[in-house]
Amino acid sequence: MAEATTAASQSGAPYRTEPIDEVAIIGAGQMGNGIAHVFAAAGYDVAMIDVNDGALQRGLSTIEKNLDRQVKKGSIDAAAKDATLARVSTHVDMAAVEGAGIVVEAATENADLKFRIFQDVDRLANAGAILATNTSSISITEIAARTRRPELVIGMHFMNPVPVMQLVEVIRGIATSDATTATTMELARKVGKTPVEVNDYPGFVANRILMPMINEAVYCVMEGVGTPEAIDTVMKLGMNHPMGPLTLADFIGLDTCLAILEVMHRGLGDPKYRPCPLLRKYVAAGWLGRKTGRGFYQY
Repeated sequence: MAEATTAASQSGAPYRTEPIDEVAIIGAGQMGNGIAHVFAAAGYDVAMIDVNDGALQRGLSTIEKNLDRQVKKGSIDAAAKDATLARVSTHVDMAAVEGAGIVVEAATENADLKFRIFQDVDRLANAGAILATNTSSISITEIAARTRRPELVIGMHFMNPVPVMQLVEVIRGIATSDATTATTMELARKVGKTPVEVNDYPGFVANRILMPMINEAVYCVMEGVGTPEAIDTVMKLGMNHPMGPLTLADFIGLDTCLAILEVMHRGLGDPKYRPCPLLRKYVAAGWLGRKTGRGFYQY
């Protein structure tokens, strides 16, 4: 089993003293199955939890396809693929979090949903378990306040696609202990990622910088400054970005982009974060990007 050694708490807050070898992931969607993939590949037993078996089977299928891609590239062998899949169990009951040393929530970017999940997980998880959220913008402090263990609540924001992207933003809430932060940073390294510690402000670092750029690109479309293709080409060739902002927005999901911008607009109170009306219109139309077949491009 893989292990994560805990650091001594400098704050005096309680923390787990046992090594972590079991992980629970809440959500089997795009982010959840990717997080399950990297933990299982690193040797952790993973309980992947979702509301229905269909979502879980789609998540498992995605993990298998991504592992097949790694086998084809020669980065892992068939035995490693089989071992990784064998470490992932699927569950529709939230009680499966019991026994996990860390629970990583990767549900939809909706504050009320996350608050409910953390209340349930706090009740069901072992007393020393770390409760992490993959939120890309919602306040860690607010999430932690719904639990009886705020010192053990932290943000663990993976980038999409999780098996490929190197970064994990590790976000401290106001009550997060030093020990929780140190353990989470170490876990990120053990699954092959590079953790960066940041503090709890709307959008954190990644989305506070990225989303205004995407939003401005949408304004450029709305105002007729350029076509989506022209705007993306300028940013790719002029700024050496691997992907244009509108292609990236379609990949992330326009509904997710809108939700993050709304959190930043409310939380920071600055009009520069106001979501573009065209972005709102596309989301209202159900044009959410790749996942619906249409966003700024058709798929």
